[in-house]
Amino acid sequence: MRYGPEKYFWRVARGRGFAVALGLAAAVFLGANAGAQEIYQTPGEFLAEALGQTIPPAQLLEISGEMRPDVARILGHRYSPDRLRYWHAGERTAWILEEIGKYRPITTGIVISGGEIEDVRVLIYRESHGWEVHHDFFTDQFKGLTLDSRHRLSGRIDGISGATLSVNALRALARLALYFDQAVHAD
Repeated sequence: MRYGPEKYFWRVARGRGFAVALGLAAAVFLGANAGAQEIYQTPGEFLAEALGQTIPPAQLLEISGEMRPDVARILGHRYSPDRLRYWHAGERTAWILEEIGKYRPITTGIVISGGEIEDVRVLIYRESHGWEVHHDFFTDQFKGLTLDSRHRLSGRIDGISGATLSVNALRALARLALYFDQAVHAD
């Protein structure tokens, strides 16, 4: 008779001791997500590709008190950092942002040029599901989008079945990069 992970845990717990069963449970339940990390492109490689081999020095955007409500609405939660690094070359800004998909952060590189998205790249993906968001067929949907006065994207982004939370995270990061780009160019 085959047992599912939960029944096997309790069978081992009764027969061999709780400590062994607890170790097994950690391996079964946490093991799938513990090592899940795929580096598609390092942040340095992204910046070199986006802005040229001579990467300009990072600049800091101060996230003011008046920006915080907008940022919280865009993300759907409070944003902790007071300052954010970005790179600026001519009309282009490059942002390396992170947002939680379901459990773990998704590191994303976003290039804004002339107030619209030029490129979106998933740099590091740490979730066990939804990794499809790193493919060009998904990220190319963001190209050319802008932010409207209500901080929404100017176009529709089609989702991916089974990757809803990752899709939502990338939508939020795209909106956030556009919002921050507007703040940088408003100064």
